[in-house]
Amino acid sequence: MQVSINGKSHELAGADPDMPLLWALRDLVGLVGTKYGCGVAQCGACTVWLDDVPIRSCQMPLGAIKDRAVTTIEGLAGDILHPVQEAWIAHDVAQCGYCQAGQIMSAAALLKSNPNPSSEAIEGAMAGNICRCGTYSRIVAAIQTASTRLQGLSFYEVGHDTTESQFDGKVSV
Repeated sequence: MQVSINGKSHELAGADPDMPLLWALRDLVGLVGTKYGCGVAQCGACTVWLDDVPIRSCQMPLGAIKDRAVTTIEGLAGDILHPVQEAWIAHDVAQCGYCQAGQIMSAAALLKSNPNPSSEAIEGAMAGNICRCGTYSRIVAAIQTASTRLQGLSFYEVGHDTTESQFDGKVSV
C-alpha cells in the first residue's frame, strides 16, 4: 500500500487496511509526533490532515486513505517553524505537551480556512481538542497571534521559506 505522508510516498507493505493511520504513522513510518490519546476520536491528540482537512488518525483506517495526502505535525513546517508553532512558543502554551501536536494541527487548519477568526470561531474550531493542563486561554491567544502573523502570506509561503522567521516573539496577552 502506497501512502503520501508529508509530501513523500511511503510503501507500507503488508499493512492491514484496517490498521488505524495513527499506528501506521508511529510504528511503520516512524513519525511519532502524532500522539495516541483516547483511541475513540474524542480528544484530538492524534489530529493530522487528510487532504488538508483535520481528522482523527486513531479512527482512520489505512484502507480509507487510498490516493489522499496525509500531513502530520512533522510536515507542517518547512525550513522554519509555522507561525502557529512560533506563537505556541511565544505564548508558552505547552505544559505537559502531550496534546500539542493535535492542537497545533487543528489551529493551523483553522487559520488556513479562516485567516482572521474571531475568538468564538477559534473556540468552536478547537472545542474537540482536550488539554488536560487547561491552557485554553493561551491557546486562543497563540492562535490570534499566529493569525496576525499570517495576514498577507499565502499558505505556501508559511514555513517553506529558507530565510529567518519574521516573527519577533513579542506578544500581548
